Amino acid sequence: MASSIEHRTINVNGINIHVAIKGPEKSPVILFIHGFPQLWYSWRHQIEALSSLGYRAVAPDLRGYGDTDAPAEVTSYTVLHVVGDLIGLLDVVAPNQESVFVVGHDWGALIAWHLSLFRPDRVKAMVNLSVLFNPRNPSRKVIATLKAVYGDDYYIIRFQEPGEIEAEFAEIFISIFPHHHYCFIFFPNSSYLPCCRNWELTAPWTGAQIKVPVKFIVGDQDLTYNSLGAKDYIAKGGFKRDVPFLQDLVVMEGVGHFINEEKPEEVSKHIYDFFQKSSSLAWFPFCCLF
Repeated sequence: MASSIEHRTINVNGINIHVAIKGPEKSPVILFIHGFPQLWYSWRHQIEALSSLGYRAVAPDLRGYGDTDAPAEVTSYTVLHVVGDLIGLLDVVAPNQESVFVVGHDWGALIAWHLSLFRPDRVKAMVNLSVLFNPRNPSRKVIATLKAVYGDDYYIIRFQEPGEIEAEFAEIFISIFPHHHYCFIFFPNSSYLPCCRNWELTAPWTGAQIKVPVKFIVGDQDLTYNSLGAKDYIAKGGFKRDVPFLQDLVVMEGVGHFINEEKPEEVSKHIYDFFQKSSSLAWFPFCCLF
């Protein structure tokens, strides 16, 4: 399936980014942002489906993953770095498109939320999977909260000590990815070690809303949907308050966390239908800012 996908290496933001691309060059771009511990490959079904329906699918490996460069410094993996990578990538692969469609999953959903928060002018509409928007709490750091709720054995807490979890990943994955073992060394760094730094850096966006059209999809068996007050956040209106242009929320039955691979056809159809609807509407991203 993946053999017809074009693979390119693009230098942006000081690093080389590996990106998988398929679809007509002048077609509307869909930027796919993968989660942890995945690569562009997790979007292979959606790349094939959406490119066949007239879109240009663009799916990078984020910094520290796969064939994209992995800077040595942990401080090089903040959300500002990763969003900056994506903006630079879009400037190269979609130079004539002021804004693009965005799809994110897991950690990629968090990046997609922040992309829309920092640069709503670059996002036509967004479909996010599995991970809700988590508005910044000015009085509560993420890591301290997770540790208090889940204890020291929670996987994100375990990722905070450099070197320990990398050794475990190497034992588990080295036979599967013998030439890309370095990406596992930086999985924790690129995703979870900078959490507190992100909390500090995003202070200017405290209280800011997501001002782009959004569809959110989650599996009813997903841990993220069944923990940390996610259902209450949705039911009591918090999600709609923070994401005022939320157009649709889909809870898929019998599905876990890796929803785009568990139900690829259904997820692809949800993405296509929403972006088609968004394209037919006269949408002005800043209409409610003034």
